[in-house]
Amino acid sequence: MAELTGDENGLAAVKISEETEESQEIPPELQEAVKQLQQYFQGKRQHFDLKLQPKGTDFQQKVWKELVKIPFGNTTSYLELSRKLGDVKAMRAVAAANGKNPLWIIVPCHRVIGSDGSLTGYAGGLHRKKWLLDFENPPAQQSLF
Repeated sequence: MAELTGDENGLAAVKISEETEESQEIPPELQEAVKQLQQYFQGKRQHFDLKLQPKGTDFQQKVWKELVKIPFGNTTSYLELSRKLGDVKAMRAVAAANGKNPLWIIVPCHRVIGSDGSLTGYAGGLHRKKWLLDFENPPAQQSLF
């Protein structure tokens, strides 16, 4: 289950919660985020159009702004992300900022992988990262004949 926080200024965080009881009362300022996340998981949305207000350092904000540019169904590496930010030596800092992303799925930190194509750390667990990547880019149907 996802737990969303935010206000009229925008969505601040999306967290995975182990709670199984769904809230029946969704604050008006979060209703659009809930709707868009439902559309995403129904396979009807590939891009989010929400007002965001994640809290973080200037560097973290810079990394997160770059993350939203990674298209649905695609991945990039920490090295490539560091290059786009102008400093290949900042790879560890980029990885740390990626790990502090409070807007899972909406700011798609799951789309960042190792340079060798390996799945690397994900705050939500590698099983969730793999699931999200497979969801966004399912294997092609093999022909039987």
